[in-house]
Amino acid sequence: MGVVTAVLDLVALALLVPTTVLLVECAAACLPARRRAAAPAGRRPRTAVIVPAHNEAAGIGACVEQLRRQLRPEDRLLVVADNCDDDTAVRARVAGAVVVERRDVHRWGKGYALDYALRVLEDDPPEVVVMVDADCVAADGTIDTIACEAAVAGRPVQATYLSEPSGDATFTDRVSALAVVVKNLVRPRGLARLGLPCLLTGAGMAFPWSVLRVVSVAGGETAEDMRLAVRLAVAGYPPTHSPAIITTVQPGEWHAARLQRTRWEHGHLETLRVVGPQVVAAIMRQPRIGLLAVALELSVPPLSLLVMLWVGAAAVALLAGGMGASWTPAALLASSGLLLLGAVGMAWVAFGRRTLPPRELRAIPLYVVRKIPMYLAFVTRRQSTWIRSRKGGDRR
Repeated sequence: MGVVTAVLDLVALALLVPTTVLLVECAAACLPARRRAAAPAGRRPRTAVIVPAHNEAAGIGACVEQLRRQLRPEDRLLVVADNCDDDTAVRARVAGAVVVERRDVHRWGKGYALDYALRVLEDDPPEVVVMVDADCVAADGTIDTIACEAAVAGRPVQATYLSEPSGDATFTDRVSALAVVVKNLVRPRGLARLGLPCLLTGAGMAFPWSVLRVVSVAGGETAEDMRLAVRLAVAGYPPTHSPAIITTVQPGEWHAARLQRTRWEHGHLETLRVVGPQVVAAIMRQPRIGLLAVALELSVPPLSLLVMLWVGAAAVALLAGGMGASWTPAALLASSGLLLLGAVGMAWVAFGRRTLPPRELRAIPLYVVRKIPMYLAFVTRRQSTWIRSRKGGDRR
């Protein structure tokens, strides 16, 4: 039983790390906001907004129109029609955007589209580049806010990127939306309250032009934003969180929603597997608080997987204890369980009750169970390349 106890001790201690990080972030999110540096009065950096779009004809016009309302005469709005086989480019031009078309059947993904746009902008570079997905809506003032914050901080800025349930959302859809609230609002907000950097979460990213010249953005990985955040942190430019809001609508069709969640979560796990050791090595070479904060943030797996790991480890620890092994692992796992419950409960009470009403909390176990095949597929048929998922009412 000694070997079993030692293994369970290691597992229990390993789970204490992400659950502690999660609790600290959720608790810090409830603290008062830190005072943010303000842009010089009347000054807003010259900004280019890039919209990567693959077969987004259904919504690109509305996206361009709402973005144009937030731009100033010296700004640019550039749509990259990336490997499109519909009329995305035509509709974006009609709506008033500058459009470039990219075709490369061997290199897919938002990272490649962004890199292509940056090369287009090189002849007359802006001060700040903002990236917005074609299926997103930026709240009024978002572009001003994140562009100014990026210019003042001299680092990337990530807006609060939220996923709203569609009109016919199920209980599990709303649980998924709550998970996004925890990941993209609560945790980054907590890190900002502590003065620590966050990860990039997708749309609503603002970069000083000089920073984008330091790292490569090209790539077709399924979690390209997270990997870019790590590269930036290693280079000395860890991203920071902004309260400005940008939203998208969850896919309205079950298969599309499953595809999107698989892409996000497989990408997260693949990033942990590939990038995690690189971050540890970078910390050994150049120990910095910002880099350590990014490493700890990476250590927290998707919430559903964290719950599954805890349940499985706790069950084994209880069984081993009943058969004569030490009860120490079970005690450590009980502590982890309390931390996890406290973190999620705090996040729900403070930020998630509108997204997931109390009467629908019973959907959480079903949501976790339905994720099991997704995580098994990470081992058997991992999704490692970018695939577009249909959004909202797009049921083509």
